[in-house]
Amino acid sequence: MQLSTQSLKHQFLMAMPHLEDPNFAGTLTYLCDYDDDGTLGVVVNRPSDFTLKGLFEQLEIESEPGPHNEVIVYNGGPTYRDRGFILHRGNADDWDSSIQVADDIALTTSMDMLHAIAKRKGPEHYIVALGCASWKPGQLEDELKQNTWLTADGAAGILFDQPAEQRLSAAAGSLGVDLNLMTRDAGHA
Repeated sequence: MQLSTQSLKHQFLMAMPHLEDPNFAGTLTYLCDYDDDGTLGVVVNRPSDFTLKGLFEQLEIESEPGPHNEVIVYNGGPTYRDRGFILHRGNADDWDSSIQVADDIALTTSMDMLHAIAKRKGPEHYIVALGCASWKPGQLEDELKQNTWLTADGAAGILFDQPAEQRLSAAAGSLGVDLNLMTRDAGHA
């Protein structure tokens, strides 16, 4: 893969077993934006200790009763931990502060979606995360050259249909790879 000409947008970024950075060890990150300013993604397999109900209470958003209140909020990455990032199926044009990542996946950072979810009028499939992952221009490319990460095409089914604990292995499986069989020692031929 030629990184200089191919976008990393709508890619899964899988931490290789030897990556020991506590922010990223064992993570699956969905890359949402990739341009001359750098790369932005959301970690999608690190559940936090609280639910949307707790987030709604903290933000003083009234929520209707329902199972949406028990949806887990994710730790989306070490950057902007006080901001919400919502990955969802659907069209970015339906929400403020949204970007279309792929045909069927968008990223929204606006409160209008949280209010809609609280009122049970939001998208059917979504992941709410606090924080994101970001890389300066060229930084992620350098890390990829060092075999820190493995990439695979993004897929809505892995994001929204797989339980959090199975997303990393499902993304690796899309490449025919079992990360559990890989050594923790990095090497180059």
